[in-house]
Amino acid sequence: MRRTSPLLLAVAAVLGAGCGFLVDQALTAAGRPTFTPATMLPILLVLLGVILILLALPIRRAIRSRAVPAEAVQGAPPRPVDPFRALRVVILAKASSIVGAVVGGAGVGLLAFLLSRPVPPPLGSTGAVVATVVAAAILVAAALVAENMCIIRKDDDDEPPAPELGTGHTHDW
Repeated sequence: MRRTSPLLLAVAAVLGAGCGFLVDQALTAAGRPTFTPATMLPILLVLLGVILILLALPIRRAIRSRAVPAEAVQGAPPRPVDPFRALRVVILAKASSIVGAVVGGAGVGLLAFLLSRPVPPPLGSTGAVVATVVAAAILVAAALVAENMCIIRKDDDDEPPAPELGTGHTHDW
């Protein structure tokens, strides 16, 4: 599995920014108030980032205990790493980083629209948008850290053994 590409996150953020700007433009053109994110959105984004790190910690500990030689660890043998659990956490982290990039980009688009108006926006709506952008950046960072924590290094025995020279089948007649 490949790591999350910075290009993918940048594209997601740019698309989110465009959508955020266009949504506010369309709402204003229709005579409706601009979109303001709910107060719970930044809290939920940060909470998701914390949960991701907490889910990745046991996997990281299991990976590190495998990397330490058995003689160095007193007591318990190294715990096996459940690859399916690690994969689930990595997929959740990857999806969360993309969602964080899109939501952060949408927040930047909303903020750009608010600040481009001739009338200064109310502090409450600007604060909610800035909090959403900051929380989305925290989510992206936490998701990338969690993804990195769940990387299981390839074992030496994962590769098939290379055929040795001179071990081909010969006929001795």
